[in-house]
Amino acid sequence: MSHADRSPSGSAPSIAVSIFALVLAALIAAMVAFFLVTFNGPPPKDPPRSLESIASALRTGTPPHDPGPPLSISDRPTAPTGQNRAHAGEVRLATILGVSADRVKIFAEPQPDDIGSAFVGDFAAGLRRGATWRIVSNPPRALITRWHLVTLGAMLGLVLLLAVPTWRIARALSRPLRQLADTAIHARAGVPLGTIPEGGASEVRDLSRAVAAMHHRLTQDAQGRTTMLAAIAHDVGTPLSRLAFRIEQLPDNSRTRALADIEEMRAMLAAALRFARDEASERADQRLDLGSLLDSLCEDMAATGAPVALTPGARVIVRGDPAALRRMFGNLVENAVRYGNTAAVGWVLDLDTVTVTIDDHGPGFDAGHSLRLFEPFVRGDPSRNRDTGGTGLGLAIVRAIVEAHRGVVTLENHAGGGRVRVVLPRLQR
Repeated sequence: MSHADRSPSGSAPSIAVSIFALVLAALIAAMVAFFLVTFNGPPPKDPPRSLESIASALRTGTPPHDPGPPLSISDRPTAPTGQNRAHAGEVRLATILGVSADRVKIFAEPQPDDIGSAFVGDFAAGLRRGATWRIVSNPPRALITRWHLVTLGAMLGLVLLLAVPTWRIARALSRPLRQLADTAIHARAGVPLGTIPEGGASEVRDLSRAVAAMHHRLTQDAQGRTTMLAAIAHDVGTPLSRLAFRIEQLPDNSRTRALADIEEMRAMLAAALRFARDEASERADQRLDLGSLLDSLCEDMAATGAPVALTPGARVIVRGDPAALRRMFGNLVENAVRYGNTAAVGWVLDLDTVTVTIDDHGPGFDAGHSLRLFEPFVRGDPSRNRDTGGTGLGLAIVRAIVEAHRGVVTLENHAGGGRVRVVLPRLQR
């Protein structure tokens, strides 16, 4: 049963429902927190200080037992100062103290009209006692009061209360999308589709089924193209064989060139068919020692006289198709020898990948043209000279095999020539 035929078991909520529920819960929680803060009372303010309390503090030098923080009392050689002097309050306070009004001074911030016998906010009242002044004032307001702590605690509690479900909902929405995106990035015709998320919101399930169906259609298209190319190669092979038989009657010089043309046509057909099969066919998936594969490949090519050198690295295990990987690396090494005179193969390990490099001593790669070299029928030599070899499908086949193994291949330059870098995921021992 293909991924495209699967249907999700049960109904799944929509992303819109999850977001709506989260926003609604946040609004309700915010309203509850606001109610608790309001129920706890308004922001703290200093209570009114009656003239009797101020007079008692000036007379005795000790704070009265009034609501609010104790009054501040001090003896100074100078009178209190300020911008707003309360003359009416000075007269009343002098009357309560039984002293003359010139011995009393009061400076206070503007007072409400309905308070005539008390002061609120900042004030300073002074009584001259011989050479000194006794000054009574409201203490500085505390920066953080109990009301502030309760309000801050309610807000932090609201944040913590909403943080956990918000994170869980965000993860539940993003995890299948991230998994689906990774599967779509590595999806290739002929390569089994990766893990398709079957849970999550209804939109995610619909998207998963659409990606699976699209992959199925691409695979069928690739298989149809391969079948068509195979039929063309088979049908063209018969007239080519007849041509080869007929040109035997030509003079030697003409016969040699005609046979070379026929062999070139056969090579082009074989390369095109091989490229189509590499894209459409499913590959073996098994554990293999990449170092042993490269060592065997380089040893076989060196035995034929090719200038190939291998610098062994640490042992590395990958998962893939041994035949496809050997064909891919063999193609790269042959290109290095053909166009760069030599091939130096080596590899290094990273945290979860292995990087294989094939260096040559050729002219290198044009940075603006290197990406196009991986496209089918694009060659580094635009002249299409037969002596340079190739049909323009070698690197296209390389890229198809590397991407089927969830890897990346790039063309670079080093100090002595060109470099091909292949990065493949590796298995931990």
